Amino acid sequence: MKGLLIVNGYMRTPKFEEITQLYKEAAGSYGVNLQVCYTDEIAYGMDDRGKLWVNVNVEEIGFVLFLDKDIVLAQHLETLGLRVFNTSAAIGVCDHKGMTMQALGGANIAMPKTIIAPLVFEGMYDEKQEDRYIRHIEEELSYPLIVKECYGSFGMQVYKIEDTEALVELRSRIAHKPHLYQAYVASSEGKDVRIHVVGDKVVASMLRVNEHDFRANITNGGKMIAYSPSKAFEEMAVKVCKVLKVDFAGVDLMFGEAGEPLLCEVNSNAHIKNILDLTGINIAEKIMAYILKEVTK
Repeated sequence: MKGLLIVNGYMRTPKFEEITQLYKEAAGSYGVNLQVCYTDEIAYGMDDRGKLWVNVNVEEIGFVLFLDKDIVLAQHLETLGLRVFNTSAAIGVCDHKGMTMQALGGANIAMPKTIIAPLVFEGMYDEKQEDRYIRHIEEELSYPLIVKECYGSFGMQVYKIEDTEALVELRSRIAHKPHLYQAYVASSEGKDVRIHVVGDKVVASMLRVNEHDFRANITNGGKMIAYSPSKAFEEMAVKVCKVLKVDFAGVDLMFGEAGEPLLCEVNSNAHIKNILDLTGINIAEKIMAYILKEVTK
């Protein structure tokens, strides 16, 4: 069988190349020829009669492992009849933090109280109108509070806001970007649990702890600790994946006041090298085994 591994062509860093190699080796161990295709090598669109095309021979491809967030490309490949893991819909809902929370609303999944910011067109922000919206936020949430840009990775677009002045200043910079506001969870300051789920099964997990930052992300200085989550944490992670209809994901959960799990966010393309270094568990192998099972049903 031949598979296609889609990787962002503009992020060819040693870290991402190492992850790509892990997937290639995992596929090879199952006798699968996994062809790496960088997004800057792909041309696709419609011809002059409106027929979809792509400069890849789709007839040879049994599946696509999509390790990017270009949902337009993922949708294009799906329309051409290819089976894409994760689906474009799953990638889209996980990539937008507001859509993630909204999709899980009503599913009885505990999470911090959340306010999704309204649409503001770039160049149309008016600070004179902000008193009204700032008042809405302060009526629903107390300080400190958390602000997250909806598109962001490694915790780099997440902010802890202590007062009105800081909130006004931040909104003046990001009002035109999709973002949300959340209640601050003091009981999970600088720590969370990353749970990897593949095919609705927990396959690996770790505790992330940062003594110098409210964000637990490894990129921000957090440390990885071997960790066996409770049944409640595992059940929430699996439920989240079922509701979002993801094939695999890294689910980040926080600790509530009584130690109960609270949803933080969901990563449809979670990095797999850190968990491999910590636990020896190769998520790439788990994902390849799952994909082969699905495409050979």
